[in-house]
Amino acid sequence: MKRTILLLLAAAAVFAAELPRKAPDLTIQMNGGKTIHLADYKGKVVALCFILTTCPHCQKTTGFLIKDQQDYGPRGFQVIESAIQGGAEAAVPGFIQSFHTNFPVGFSDGMLAINFLQHSPDKVPMMPMLALIDKQGMIRAQFSGSDEKFFGDQQEQNLRTQIEALLNEGTAAKKLPRKQPLAK
Repeated sequence: MKRTILLLLAAAAVFAAELPRKAPDLTIQMNGGKTIHLADYKGKVVALCFILTTCPHCQKTTGFLIKDQQDYGPRGFQVIESAIQGGAEAAVPGFIQSFHTNFPVGFSDGMLAINFLQHSPDKVPMMPMLALIDKQGMIRAQFSGSDEKFFGDQQEQNLRTQIEALLNEGTAAKKLPRKQPLAK
């Protein structure tokens, strides 16, 4: 019994996402044949959210992200959403129109999201799935819809706290004056 438990824990560790880690190259399809590349946003704090356009939790998260893009965009924050359900290409234009998103919303294959997030391939992902990426292109945090500590009652505040922390990284060091050499 102990051996079985240890094997299960070891298997879970293999599939657990390592954080922080470099964000892999990612291309998201946009309607009209265009693509966006995650690498184009290096230097910004990015919230990359994989959604289902009809998912109520995803729609709620989109509402928060619209406000966050408006409030934090001028400080170097960028939201990107990618719908991953079957028929996403046809669903995205209506989703954008309904929610009046102020950030790019495209579509991609569900396996791309699973691989990007290092999600266990044998578990059904709970939506939405969100990755927060720092200015250097490192995934610093990620959450799935089953994470009540993040997506629970305090979701809006949790998002804002994470975004603020990433936007503020390194600013304290920049504000401090350089030390002058000691006079002899």
